[in-house]
Amino acid sequence: MLNPKFSLTSKLLTNLTEIERFYGQLEGIRIPKQLELNLERTNLIESSYASNSIEGNPLSVGEVTNLLLSDRVPTNRSEKEVVNYFSILKSLESRKNEAFNLSLILDIHKQLLDGVNDDIKGQIRNVPIIVGKRQPDQIIIKHNPPYHDKERIKTALDGLTEWLKNTDTSPILKAGIFHHQFVYLHPFEDGNGRICRLLTALILLSANYQINKYFVLDDYYDVDRTLYSDSLHSADKGDKTSWLEYFTDGVKYSLQSALGRVQEGITKLTLDIRPSPREQQVLEIVRQYKEITSSDLVKELKITRQQAFNLLKSLSEKGFLDKKGTTKNSFYVLK
Repeated sequence: MLNPKFSLTSKLLTNLTEIERFYGQLEGIRIPKQLELNLERTNLIESSYASNSIEGNPLSVGEVTNLLLSDRVPTNRSEKEVVNYFSILKSLESRKNEAFNLSLILDIHKQLLDGVNDDIKGQIRNVPIIVGKRQPDQIIIKHNPPYHDKERIKTALDGLTEWLKNTDTSPILKAGIFHHQFVYLHPFEDGNGRICRLLTALILLSANYQINKYFVLDDYYDVDRTLYSDSLHSADKGDKTSWLEYFTDGVKYSLQSALGRVQEGITKLTLDIRPSPREQQVLEIVRQYKEITSSDLVKELKITRQQAFNLLKSLSEKGFLDKKGTTKNSFYVLK
């Protein structure tokens, strides 16, 4: 079974403390439902774009957004990669209580490469591969995985998932250690980076961190892909400290960004629902008479029936008035 080596440096301990503080602040905010849904949708789209972009997918963030919001059928490999990733991300919440084992990993990989590379989807590789980059006259090797046959890779993955199940390590550190070890093993011919980031999100979800609802990590990795890769492979020699410092930096950064987006969204929402000067007049009339009909408003403000209806409807939708009675005999009171 895995026995990861790392040091609890002051930076790592500070990051873990701040992560809990920022996450507690997020959970303490009463986020309006519509804002929550909008943020989650944005997070899912950003994660789908960033994670695929890291692996060389050419679609821009605008193209990814249009593709996912239009809910249309993908027409090429690049679009299919993004749609598959988005679909898996949306389903992770429903899978967080499943046993985290080789069967689950293979199933998610099968979904990830469905229609993208059907020949190898859901299959552990049984061929040698290297991680590197191609130069005009040579290939620079960045990582040569420790195993190149299916059975040894399966055994290593079983050991990794067994460690994940039995370790008492902090969920954040657990997710970071898994993230590196999975990429280190590089168990598939294709899709290793993307499935690793999906599984890391699932680990955090299983530990009750609402990673898609509040924050994502992939956008942090996409800020500086070289730094992400270098930090990740810094742990290949055995000591994961430097990688875990980077990983927790990313979680902290993502939570800070999430806090900013939530606070900005609430401010905007507050401005959007603030009553207009005309609506303020209506509220004053309701305070005076306790209840009001659209006909009363027509007389009081010398406006058309349609204008009166629109004002009352707007104030009701913004949460300032309650509509009472039947359609023909309806009236409005302060909420």
